[in-house]
Amino acid sequence: MSGLLHDRDDAAAAPERPPAAATAASAPRLPAEAGSPRVVAVLSLLMAFASMSTDIYLPAFPALGADLGVSPGRIQLTLSGFLVGFSLGQLLWGPIGDRYGRRGPIAAGLVLFVLGSAGCALAGSAAEVIGWRVVQAVGACAGPVLARAMVRDLYARDRSAQVLSTLMLVMGIAPLLGPILGGQILEWWSWRGIFWVLVLFGLVALACLPLLPETLPPPLRSSLGLRESLFSYVAMARSRRLLGYALMGGCFYGGIYAYLAGTPFAYIEYHHVPATAYGLLFGVNIAGMMIANLINRRLVARFGSDRLLRVGALVAAASGIAVAVCARTGWGGLYGLVVPLFFYVSMLGFIVANSVAGALAAFPRKAGAASALVGATHYGSGVFSAAALGWFADGTPWTMAWMIAVLGVGTLLACLLLLRPARPEMA
Repeated sequence: MSGLLHDRDDAAAAPERPPAAATAASAPRLPAEAGSPRVVAVLSLLMAFASMSTDIYLPAFPALGADLGVSPGRIQLTLSGFLVGFSLGQLLWGPIGDRYGRRGPIAAGLVLFVLGSAGCALAGSAAEVIGWRVVQAVGACAGPVLARAMVRDLYARDRSAQVLSTLMLVMGIAPLLGPILGGQILEWWSWRGIFWVLVLFGLVALACLPLLPETLPPPLRSSLGLRESLFSYVAMARSRRLLGYALMGGCFYGGIYAYLAGTPFAYIEYHHVPATAYGLLFGVNIAGMMIANLINRRLVARFGSDRLLRVGALVAAASGIAVAVCARTGWGGLYGLVVPLFFYVSMLGFIVANSVAGALAAFPRKAGAASALVGATHYGSGVFSAAALGWFADGTPWTMAWMIAVLGVGTLLACLLLLRPARPEMA
C-alpha cells in the first residue's frame, strides 16, 4: 500500500493542508509490502499485548493470592495496576509515535514489557507484582496504540474499520488461548511460569518487528514537542464525536474488565469450575467476539461503521441487564451468567473497531495522539471497574453483574447522545 488514503470525511474537512513537503505529489511512498499478510500478522501480534498480558494469568488469581498470602481484592489490584500503566502509557507513546515514527517507539516499549514481565516472575510480594505490572503495562501499550495509528496511516475510515476488525479477528487467538495456556502452565509449573512465558512472548514480538515497515515517513511526522503534544489532548477532548467514541468504548471496556476481574472468582470459587475448564468458558466468549468481528468486517462497507456501532451498543446494554437479573435472582445458575456474558463480550467485535476507526477519522493528522486518547479512555475505565469490583465485592457474582449492566447501559447512552451525524473535525 503506497501513499496515504483519506476518506470522504477527511475531504469534507480539507481546509487544513499538510506541509508542502508532505503533499501527495512529494510524500515518500510507503513500502509496497505495507498491506501484506505478513504486516497484518505483526500488527495483530502487537495488538494482542493487552489481552495476552491479562488473560493468560486470570486462572492464576486464586493461586497467586494463596502463595503470597493476600486477599482476592489485593490480587485484583494487579489487574488495576496493569490498567493504570496501560492507559496512562498510551498518552505518552501516541505523541512520541507522531513525532518520531512508529517502529522505534514500539521497540522501546517491547523492551520495557520484557523487563516488567521478568520483574513479575521474580517478585516476592503482592506489592512487587503490582509495581512490575505497571512497568510491564507501560511497555505493552506501545504496541496496540501505534499499531492502530499505523492502520490509520494506511487506510481510510471504513476501510480502517475493516482492517481493525481483521486484526482483532486474528489477534483473537491470544485471548482464546491465553486462559487455556495459563491454566496448563499453572497445572504443570506455577504462576511465576506464566510471567516467564510473557517474557518469551515479548522477545518474539521484538524479533518480528523488522518485518514491519515504517508507515509514517519523516515529512508527515508532527513537529510539536512532547509537552505541546500532551497539551493538545485538551483540545482534542473538546470534539463531541471523539468524546462520544471514547466514552462509548470506555463504558464498554469498563464492563469487559469487570468481567475479566470478576469471572475467575465467580466461576472458579463461587460455581466451583476447575481452572482448566475456566479457560474453555472464556474461549467460547472470545470465539463469539471473533465471529462478530468477521460479521463487522463484511458489513461495514455496506452499512457504515456508526450504524453497526449502534447495534453493538444496544446488544451490550440488553445483555448487561440480563447478566444482572440472572445474578440477582440466581436464575440459570452458572449458565445464567455464561450465556448473557457471551453476548456482551461478543459485542467487542462491533464496538471497538468501529469506535477506534471513527475517532481516528476525526483527527487523521494526529492518529497516534487520537489513538492514545481513545485507548487511554478505554483501558482507564477498566482501572476503576476492576478496583470497584474489589471494593464492593460481596462474595457473589452480583457485584460484577450490576457493574456490567450499568456500564452496558452507559455504552448505549454515549452512543445515542454523542454520536449524532456531524462533520469530523481536523486537527
